[in-house]
Amino acid sequence: MMVRNYKVSSEAPDSSFPRAKWMLAERASRALSGAEDSGLPGFEGERVARVSVGMEDASMEGASPLSWMRGQSAFPKVFWAGRGDGLEVAAVGVADVRVGDDADGPDSLDKKLSPLLRDAERGVRYYGGLRFDAEGGDDGSWGAFRAYRFVLPRFEIAREGGELSLVCNLVLPRDTEKKEEILAEIEALSFPEEDEKFVLPRLVRRTDSPDFEGWRRNIETALAAFESGEMDKVVLARRADFSFEDDLDAALLAASLFEATPGCFHFYVEPEEGVAFVGASPERLYRREGSAIKSEAVAGTRPRGDSDADDEDLRDDLLGSEKDRAEHGYVRVGIEENLRPLCDALKVEEGASEMKGASRRHLVSRVRGTLRGGATDADVLEALHPTPAVGGYPGGEAVREIRAMEPFDRGWYAGPMGWISSDGAEFAVGIRSGLVRGEKLSLFSGAGIVAGSTPEGEWAEIEQKISDFAAVLGLDHEHAAR
Repeated sequence: MMVRNYKVSSEAPDSSFPRAKWMLAERASRALSGAEDSGLPGFEGERVARVSVGMEDASMEGASPLSWMRGQSAFPKVFWAGRGDGLEVAAVGVADVRVGDDADGPDSLDKKLSPLLRDAERGVRYYGGLRFDAEGGDDGSWGAFRAYRFVLPRFEIAREGGELSLVCNLVLPRDTEKKEEILAEIEALSFPEEDEKFVLPRLVRRTDSPDFEGWRRNIETALAAFESGEMDKVVLARRADFSFEDDLDAALLAASLFEATPGCFHFYVEPEEGVAFVGASPERLYRREGSAIKSEAVAGTRPRGDSDADDEDLRDDLLGSEKDRAEHGYVRVGIEENLRPLCDALKVEEGASEMKGASRRHLVSRVRGTLRGGATDADVLEALHPTPAVGGYPGGEAVREIRAMEPFDRGWYAGPMGWISSDGAEFAVGIRSGLVRGEKLSLFSGAGIVAGSTPEGEWAEIEQKISDFAAVLGLDHEHAAR
């Protein structure tokens, strides 16, 4: 029997959010009734209906999609904004969720997502992420996130290609049994409020894991491994725990970070109330459009200068640094080695150029290719992650050293963060990020250790990398980078 794909397109944009909500309920009701009328016994498989209503930006009345997400009562909550591609999605609730544990194996993600995505229309995306190390120890901080977690949201406010839409995702025929519940959820969607200014609760204390002496020992252990030929590079991270007098508003923190860090991938995942992973990453893991794929090797860091002259000096220092170019070279080689077996064609940019952001700059080489037939996003994720930019080189040896040396669970820090659809996918590397749990904020950052690294220099680099968070939070230098 032929399977119907219930696509309900949007009409002309409407400037009133309440009216858009009413129109969304009407169209969702039609889609659900159409699935009922199709006759459930003969309905082969499940499909996603993406029901949308176009809106004008005036409908938000000065509020952002993030502030709309923050004001909703439904969970989970998800936010994604691409790096300059115009895609911005704030979402709440769940139409479908796919989670995995360590024992599920690397190919389980594709098996769980492919049935609903196979014939899905454009715009249907699962948003989520994966742990840095599925075999690493779990300290309990990341329990709600699982080894991987991808959600097809029930409701979205999506800005794409200059157009703003209010969206409801339906899984048919499954959701026909939830018709009244879904319509009630649409009715409960609240009107966007104006953006608020983030106010930081009083800081009680900061602790670092490891402390400087532990960090020094880790660097010395890594340098000894380089001398013995065990590996060439390892990326070691630190976790800075900030404890506050009151609970943090994670969504408002994300909104402040979004405004303060242009030119980044922005992500937010709150699987349950009070626990959220938030970040602003400059680094793409990969982007797929059909069979076309692109990635980038990113390593080496310098801040932006206070003046044009300072900025040029810092750029020249980075481009001329033998240590940073060696570190970057391992990343470029590692990505090429791991991605080439999945591609019919692959081109890796020779050398390194500058990738300039609002607050810092990096060395970058761009990678473009064509995936071979049958290669899945799960295959690409398994091949690329972790790149030597967040793991090391060779990858297996570096990850084993990270497990042995780091006294904390990275969880989703430095893991792939992004979305998957039927015709494309995009993932950022989950760096420049933090985990919010009630009154506690854990900030994670790492540094690439190679021959010539020093404990003092790498400690200072990590402190500089968390400066975006420190500035958003209003933390003074003594507390944020002591």
